[in-house]
Amino acid sequence: MSLLFDTFVQKMKYNVLREVAKLAYNDELTPQRIMDISTKIIPEGKPMFRCCIYKERAIINQRVAMALGGDEDGNVVGVLPIACDECPVDGIQVTAACRGCLAHRCMDNCPRGAISIVDHHAIIDKSKCVECGKCMSVCPYSAIVKHVRPCVRACKAEAIYIDKETEKAVINKDKCISCGSCVYQCPFGAITDKSSITQVISLIRNSGNNKNYRVYAVVAPSVASQYTDIAPEQVMAGIKALGFYDVVEAAWGADMVAWLEAEELAEKRFLTSSCCPAFVNYIKKGFPELAENISHNLSPMAQIARWLQEKDEGCHVVFIGPCIAKKGEVKYTKTKKYVDYAITFEEMQAMFSAKGIDVASMDKAQLGNASCFGRIFARCGGLAEAVKEALKEQGVTEEQFGLSAVSCNGISECKAALLKKQKGLLKENFIEGMACEGGCIGGPACLSHNARNTAQVNAYGRSSAESSISDAIKAFRDEEKNRVLKPCAADWSRTRLFLI
Repeated sequence: MSLLFDTFVQKMKYNVLREVAKLAYNDELTPQRIMDISTKIIPEGKPMFRCCIYKERAIINQRVAMALGGDEDGNVVGVLPIACDECPVDGIQVTAACRGCLAHRCMDNCPRGAISIVDHHAIIDKSKCVECGKCMSVCPYSAIVKHVRPCVRACKAEAIYIDKETEKAVINKDKCISCGSCVYQCPFGAITDKSSITQVISLIRNSGNNKNYRVYAVVAPSVASQYTDIAPEQVMAGIKALGFYDVVEAAWGADMVAWLEAEELAEKRFLTSSCCPAFVNYIKKGFPELAENISHNLSPMAQIARWLQEKDEGCHVVFIGPCIAKKGEVKYTKTKKYVDYAITFEEMQAMFSAKGIDVASMDKAQLGNASCFGRIFARCGGLAEAVKEALKEQGVTEEQFGLSAVSCNGISECKAALLKKQKGLLKENFIEGMACEGGCIGGPACLSHNARNTAQVNAYGRSSAESSISDAIKAFRDEEKNRVLKPCAADWSRTRLFLI
């Protein structure tokens, strides 16, 4: 199987994670072996991406530190200081395309008088410029441009700024929603997520082949979009070969969440979804007055993990998906009692390689009983479709409650919908918020990002054994027919979910 990454940055990140995973599997995480990783990845010779191999090794060492868990500042995303020093920070600039024309529209339209014409060329006084962009919009030659660092441009939550003294990127933790967009978009890989890969490997190793306790993997439905020539059933088999007792589809939890959110929506008449932790963080930090409208339901990850914990007391659960924000969600008070760790598809692939698992050669594992609607949660619009289906299966008529959903594709669209709600202008009664464009299939820790991902997830959904959400939910009942799980949102939820 050939590994396909979008960028060299992803490949370098994978190389580090793979070497760390190898040491963890072999119980060789000693200071010396850890230091050896940088020289293994960056051998003697010409530098590949920076001025010298010593700086490259220093960057790798910082990456290794993040792969080992990073610091304890509470944020799951961090800046690698030594790697962040290459991007221009001059803001609005006049390029060589300026002709020094007679119109002087740039100078005349500047509200701060920051532009003057010197030797037939526009000059910007940075001490006066407020970067309003009016000069850019009126220049007939498009000769004035604004240089914005990729990380700043990527962060729609406006959580990244540039330190004026060091000229390095800084993350404002009070604004950061852990979406990971900056991680994927930084061309130098100077921003990365902290990993729990060594903790997960230790959890598996210490289980004694799942005899001391059982370790379950809960896998996001976007797994269907990670490989072009490998079936999801083979990936599931590969994950189990990593040492997990069993592999469970998070899509089962999505079925449960869709059903519960439909109930809650019909009761409250307006909701914002609770499935995307970055979206939930964005509401709490950017629109705190709307936080009361967030669904009280757990995410699909936490919902299925909750079911596992009640089914198998003392077990441990690891989530695997494309999402960096999930690493923060597992620390939430209402989530951490169900999920131990969250790792990404990037980390999953590193574990495959470290253990010598060729997923392409694996026999197909049997998938679970998630419905099509649970599986399409992975792409934008899938959640809303599932809630609509759940309302239908619950017998809620249009006269009783008519769903009108807005599916927000990325934080920019989420912001627009929330602003409308804030101003009383939103006509829809349900906001499906996806921080990543495309939905989870566009997550920052996907192995690749391309147009085929939606089609792959849709095909994954069509392969479902269960045709309805209610049929999928029935599979959650154990052998004792009368056993029901506790409601996940005690302040409103009812037990009827498991009595279908």
